[in-house]
Amino acid sequence: MDIQQKLNQQGLRLTQPRQVIMEVLESTGMPLLPQTIQQRAHESGSKISLVTVYRTLELLIELKLVRRIHGQDGCHGYILSSPGHHHHIICQKCGRALEFNGADGIVKLLDQIERDTKFKIESHLLQLQGVCPDCQKEKDHEK
Repeated sequence: MDIQQKLNQQGLRLTQPRQVIMEVLESTGMPLLPQTIQQRAHESGSKISLVTVYRTLELLIELKLVRRIHGQDGCHGYILSSPGHHHHIICQKCGRALEFNGADGIVKLLDQIERDTKFKIESHLLQLQGVCPDCQKEKDHEK
């Protein structure tokens, strides 16, 4: 489902800032900070404020079009999301992020944790960090 359909379902319009932010996110495979999104929007000729970027990102998260990624420095980056339940693995060297579907194994793990702890798990965050194949090759060339 595309952004236009998601917005229409909620009775919302595809505004210029919403479209620009989605285009900026579509152009990269890395989580972007709101300031970077704003800067790239400005570079493409769209003068949107940082407040608009933050508000739009929150809406896009609610619509499940964008996901928030937690950076090593404690800052949040934002990346397009795919339908369904996914998690991310992020390269610690170049920042590239990939989604992976870990729903089956995670559901079993969460069920086990609920049984063991008697907690009712409401949500979870799983984000893995490592070194991508390209950065591994660069490291091998340095040797």
